[in-house]
Amino acid sequence: MVEQSDRAPLLDWEEVPPAELAPTAPSPETEDSVHSGLSSYPTEGGVRTDISLNASPVRPNSVPAVSGESAHSPQKHSGPGGDASATDEEGDCAFHGLSVRDRRITGWEEKDQIVAVFVVTFDTRSGNMIEWCLPQDVNLEGVEFKSMASGSHRISSDFIYFRKGCYFGLACFANMPVESELERGARMKSVGILSPSYTLLYRYMHFLENQVRHQLQCPGQYSPLEAFYEDKKAVLPPGGNGLVTACPTSALGPIVNRCMHPEMKITHPAGCMSQFIRFFGEQIMVLWKFALLRKRILIFSPPPVGVVCYRVYCCCCLANVSIPGMGVSVPEFRPFFYINVADISALETELSYVACTTEKIFEEKKKLYDVYIDNQNVKTHRESLQPLLRLNSADREKYRKLCEQRQMLLYSQEVDGDCTSNEEDLFILFFMEQNNRIFQTLSEVAGSADPTLTAEHVRAMGLDPQGDRGFLVDLLEIYGIDIMLVIDNPCCPSHS
Repeated sequence: MVEQSDRAPLLDWEEVPPAELAPTAPSPETEDSVHSGLSSYPTEGGVRTDISLNASPVRPNSVPAVSGESAHSPQKHSGPGGDASATDEEGDCAFHGLSVRDRRITGWEEKDQIVAVFVVTFDTRSGNMIEWCLPQDVNLEGVEFKSMASGSHRISSDFIYFRKGCYFGLACFANMPVESELERGARMKSVGILSPSYTLLYRYMHFLENQVRHQLQCPGQYSPLEAFYEDKKAVLPPGGNGLVTACPTSALGPIVNRCMHPEMKITHPAGCMSQFIRFFGEQIMVLWKFALLRKRILIFSPPPVGVVCYRVYCCCCLANVSIPGMGVSVPEFRPFFYINVADISALETELSYVACTTEKIFEEKKKLYDVYIDNQNVKTHRESLQPLLRLNSADREKYRKLCEQRQMLLYSQEVDGDCTSNEEDLFILFFMEQNNRIFQTLSEVAGSADPTLTAEHVRAMGLDPQGDRGFLVDLLEIYGIDIMLVIDNPCCPSHS
């Protein structure tokens, strides 16, 4: 059995070479480039995100993947059997399949839009504080805690994705020993940026890494950060709320449809999805159901938090659906990434989210979440959801198929030298196909002369008629699908 490295070390990111398509396989020079000296920031167009997105291993009823802006975007996949390079006649969500060619034809290309750049430091007397920022009048309240996770003093480096109001942030943290009694032997800083989306934040990972090391070694030298901001600062709409969409509807027109995928994409090191699969194992199927039901999912982990931010992203990918119009009435499944106690008031109003934290006190705040994940332990305090924690035969069969397809992919990469497919494509497509099958069946039954869901329908959806009965009841209620569920209840002969 062929295995592939699941190495996804912190700060192991690779910038795309200028004017070239990004390779689908990680470069062996990636790690060395991370530890290079202070580098200049990427110039406009100096880093591109045109990454070839190819099909996963051939299998029955598979959904072909297509060329798109990034190999790491759930938005770049076509629907079942669809040609993502063309707009669906019925207005299907074509943006997830918008190819590089299509983007060039329409003239749309996502722009760098950096709202703010900042330096956060830890002061032994005042705690976390914003040391410097541009623009100087930007509201960064709370960013000093979001960009330096609680407990970070025990690690040497980390990176953190977070949300600040309608913006997303990425910060790189570093901890350097110093011979200073005033600093108690350690100097800790984070350098970060804010943007209307997290789509392109990964481009600046190396720059932020190098800058935080530079700030530790030469505190107060901000000229590279000033030049970076001047080059990348966003042009925000006047009088608005500051929210700039990653994909302007004026440019794409009717081909954009709200699908049930994360609103944007995140790019990650090789092995992120593979690590997620191996970390949770069969429990992925439990998380998948909670994701489809739009539950509030909170992941706890001690620092470093960077790899846990990837788990937030992976959880969001479990709920991908490309059927037009499906899910418009349910809460958006929103990635919050890293949160701390300062986010409690914001979370109180959220109906659905995925987030991670390093603060154990959140476990006691049961009104803020439905599902709590500590290491590999998935639990819920809600009695109605507890049956979903139990795996059934259909769950295990789906996980077996996922592992089987993954091994086929790894075998083709190892033996045939196939570098055109990757595990993330396979992972996203696997769950998108599963979700599409469920909602397509439910839609057909709801629109039929006899809107009755039978055990045969449930099996055709890849579910267990008895073990998934409660899951289906919740799914029908949440998505407002008017169907009569007629499945034998194992405890009594009557139907419901």
